[in-house]
Amino acid sequence: MAEPYPWQAALWQQLSSRSEHAHAYLLQGPAGIGKRALAERFMALLLCGAAAGKPCGQCKSCLLLAAGSHPDNYLLQPEEADKAIVVDQVRRLVEFVSQTAQLGGRKVVLIEPVEAMNLNAANALLKSLEEPSGNTVMLLVSHQPSRLLPTIRSRCVQQPCPLPTPSQATRWLETALPDVAAPAREELLALASGSPLAARQLNEQGVLDQRAMVVEGVKRLLKQQQSPTQLAESWKDVPLIWLFDWFCDWSQRLLRYRLTQEEDGLGLSDMRKVLQYLAQKTTTGKVMAIQEWVLEHRQKVLSKANLNRVLLLETLLVSWLALPDQR
Repeated sequence: MAEPYPWQAALWQQLSSRSEHAHAYLLQGPAGIGKRALAERFMALLLCGAAAGKPCGQCKSCLLLAAGSHPDNYLLQPEEADKAIVVDQVRRLVEFVSQTAQLGGRKVVLIEPVEAMNLNAANALLKSLEEPSGNTVMLLVSHQPSRLLPTIRSRCVQQPCPLPTPSQATRWLETALPDVAAPAREELLALASGSPLAARQLNEQGVLDQRAMVVEGVKRLLKQQQSPTQLAESWKDVPLIWLFDWFCDWSQRLLRYRLTQEEDGLGLSDMRKVLQYLAQKTTTGKVMAIQEWVLEHRQKVLSKANLNRVLLLETLLVSWLALPDQR
């Protein structure tokens, strides 16, 4: 079992040194900071028959867990990527919780991401979360705790997970991506909001090339060299949440620059001149309106609403195109 990430050392010490454990922990924080790895290590510690501050890796429990055949641990996650955790999955979990531990120790449940549960699934979990049967510990991992039911949060020990410092993130990513140039690593970290594991994943998904294509498209749009419809269709392979994250970021930075004229707040260099140009040509009211729209529809994208992708992007781009005052 791998050691905790450097920025998790103090939290791991806190968790592993407890003599008594809560029945449910909510490990929360941004995506890409190692919460799942921390939860898996904690699960191994809770199940280990000879644990002394860390899982031993050699007892029967540790060997079964490593082999993926431990009878007293349960993993609940979406059955398909970007899909919800549904009530039937939770009912199977509840049945597991009601059983006696087969190895005579604890049962440990890991749910990730817990905000993927739909409303029926979340409600089905509440009873087991409040009063789990036997010696059961539930580890809930959340990237967006604000989306959870208050009744879910209130039944757990809420444990914020630390973000790495900029220097820790930079050092870790340098080791993880030695073949990527330093400026590109810095851009990846910026796009990942400082989360190094998310930055590595973004690199694997080709985010820098996708971002460059989107930025060039925005420039062509504003020069009226490409229509909103053409641009929306050309972005068919770009994840929708990336597009809304970027436009949300750009609208916020545009508004900030209009109010402060501080160039340091314009973000990555690829859009600075565009944002400065728009700030000179638009009004604060227009920026606030598009920012409100982007935030509203970004939330719909996050909640996996059934959206017409091309129409949604066309509407966004028409609004963006209308930002400069044409008079």
